[in-house]
Parts: sequence; structure tokens; C-alpha cells
Amino acid sequence: MEEQNMIAALEAILFAAGEPLETDRIALTLNIPELEVYNLAELLQERYAQMGSALQVLHLGNAWQIGTRAEFSALIRTALETKRMQPLSNAAMEALTIVAYNQPVSKGFVERVRGIDSSSVVNSLVDKGLLEEAGRIDVPGHPIAYRTTPLFLRAFGLSSLEDLPDPEQSEKFTGEIADMTETEE
Repeated sequence: MEEQNMIAALEAILFAAGEPLETDRIALTLNIPELEVYNLAELLQERYAQMGSALQVLHLGNAWQIGTRAEFSALIRTALETKRMQPLSNAAMEALTIVAYNQPVSKGFVERVRGIDSSSVVNSLVDKGLLEEAGRIDVPGHPIAYRTTPLFLRAFGLSSLEDLPDPEQSEKFTGEIADMTETEE
């Protein structure tokens, strides 16, 4: 398949998926090496930029997704009439930060660090799609482990967890993410 068709094929796959797709899955689908997925994604992003498109290619850890540029978020919200969610509480930001920097961790770990019951806060972050289950921890009781999600990366403008700010300089990390955690109705 020629390069333009491969770019179009990647665009079609990402558009139809609607959620992040792992690099290896895309490579398997297109029957190309994983490194070529990166090249095609970059070419697709360049195409969007040249056209002045509202779309962009998002690289979320080891996954890819087509999304809209941030400057159109208010218009999209209005058009879809979604409810604006409240900003995350201080407790939720604390729990999210603990998980982000130490993942995978149990609710018990979050509670020990915060010094207070955090079960409902963690459950709320799972409901918002910012945290997900990551298996079980090999300790007595085998508690559920939690990790951040691609939505977490997107909400904070990160490509991967390596982009997390230094914990001592994490003021940037505590910004409002209400716009990125909306649910569709």
C-alpha cells in the first residue's frame, strides 16, 4: 500500500476506534513495523496542521487517538450540550497524584499516604475514567491495584508518565481538569 493510503488507513482506524489504540495493535492491523506507526502518525499530524484542521493526533503513552484541538473544546461542549463537571476536589487531586507517582498502588497505600479513608475518592476517580484497575497486588488479601489511564494523560497534557513534573515542582500538575473529564450524555 502506498504511503498516502497508509496514512488514510491509520486515520480511518483511529477515527473508528474513538478511543486510544495501542501501537502494537495498529501495527498488526496495518501489517507494518511498530516504528512505522510513529512515522505515519507524524505524517497524519502534519496533514492536519497543513489543512488547519480542528483534529490532531494524540500520543498517549503507547497508544494513539484522534482528538480535537483544545481551542475548540468550548464549542464542542456547547454543541453536544454536555454538563460541565466540577473541578476535582483537593482530596481527589491528592489521591490522583499519589497514584500517578507511585502506580500501581492499592487504596490502602493511598489511605496510608493521605492519612484518611480514600476509598470513595479512588472510586470516584475510577468512575471519571482517570484511574483504572491494574490487577492485584501480591500481598495478603490481594488488594486491587490502580493506575492512571490515557484520559489522565490527555487531561494533564502528558504524552507519557515520564512527562510528570518533578514532585517538588508539581504546582503545574494541580490545575483544573474539569473540561477533560466530562461525560457524554
